[in-house]
Amino acid sequence: MKFGAIIIGDEILSGKRADKHLAKTIELLGARGIALAYAHYVGDDPQRITAALVAALASGDTVFSFGGIGATPDDHTRQCAALAAGKPLVLTAAARAAIEERIQDVAREQGLPYEPDRPDNLHRLQMGMFPDGASLIPNPYNKIPGFSYPGVDQGRVHFVPGFPVMAWPMVEWVLETQCTTWFQRDAWREQSVIVFGAMESLLTPLMERLEQAHPVKVFSLPSVDHPEYGRHIELGVKGDPQVLEAAYADLLAGLRSMNMPLGPELVR
Repeated sequence: MKFGAIIIGDEILSGKRADKHLAKTIELLGARGIALAYAHYVGDDPQRITAALVAALASGDTVFSFGGIGATPDDHTRQCAALAAGKPLVLTAAARAAIEERIQDVAREQGLPYEPDRPDNLHRLQMGMFPDGASLIPNPYNKIPGFSYPGVDQGRVHFVPGFPVMAWPMVEWVLETQCTTWFQRDAWREQSVIVFGAMESLLTPLMERLEQAHPVKVFSLPSVDHPEYGRHIELGVKGDPQVLEAAYADLLAGLRSMNMPLGPELVR
């Protein structure tokens, strides 16, 4: 199973708000031994959102979609999800109940009577209009649910709000209730070493040989102005811990045979 993210909103692309979802998604997945395969940023453009969701539903991947599921004119995600799925938007009894419970909570907090037929409260029910066949994602912050929709094979797209305080617990709930099959805790590790003053072109043949000889991924992260190491490359291998030790030993042997100046070794 591959995991992806779609982060929606003009405010991200314009710089009015800094995206926090990408780093948090990587963290939440990484804690469960899962790597994020890709992420897409999309503005509040219904055509682009629909195209991104069509691709997500057809991918067979588990995709988290952040933002745009409210009921204001610039929230398009629910409608675009319905278009992408080829299904009408419907208000299920469960979604209605969750939103009405929230309306009652707000009325109680404000010391006002519960008036479910008041125009603004009826409008709030729009936030529970999801593509027919969707399942709900509970929202522990304010009870307004998100939703999941099945894609091809075992893939699903999970739709959560753009607010981190709501979105992140909802993503964790999805992971812990629907994705445990793909958890790989303690099944992935990185080992690397700081190589001073090297050029990536000199290291490329060694990297290619390592990937041919071992079932691991090789990575290089160059830096020209690191505050501690200065110009360097972090060169390493990542993969199953059972095969990583031999690959890393081979990496060090190759670097030493090239007389490369080495610095600290890192394990993640």
